[in-house]
Amino acid sequence: MASKSMDIVVADGAPKAIGPYSQAVVVEGMVYTAGQIPLDPKTGGIVGKTTAEQAEQVFKNLTAILKAAGSGLDRIVKTNVYLVDMADFPALNEVYAKHFPSHKPARSTIQAVALPKAVRVEIDAIARVG
Repeated sequence: MASKSMDIVVADGAPKAIGPYSQAVVVEGMVYTAGQIPLDPKTGGIVGKTTAEQAEQVFKNLTAILKAAGSGLDRIVKTNVYLVDMADFPALNEVYAKHFPSHKPARSTIQAVALPKAVRVEIDAIARVG
């Protein structure tokens, strides 16, 4: 059985991976992103204090990664959202809805005890390429 090719995505406009993983991987016309936190791609610093502010940076990072993979937010089929506090769910939803005005991907939202670098939100996505 022939193995399918797997392409590693490296996006200059998104933060470098902070561990032994890729920003995203493309397999058979689908892109799978790593979880994105609100890191500034240039400085590596955390952007924003509130969940809403941090979510805006997360979407900027996801946009850059998806673009490098030949995709975009409008091609996302599924997201996983991790929040440290479910009380932030309404604020997250407000930002989320701005980025998906008509197209509504499937989504799971999970409360996490902690996230990398003590951020308030992390999001990963699965999207179609092309």
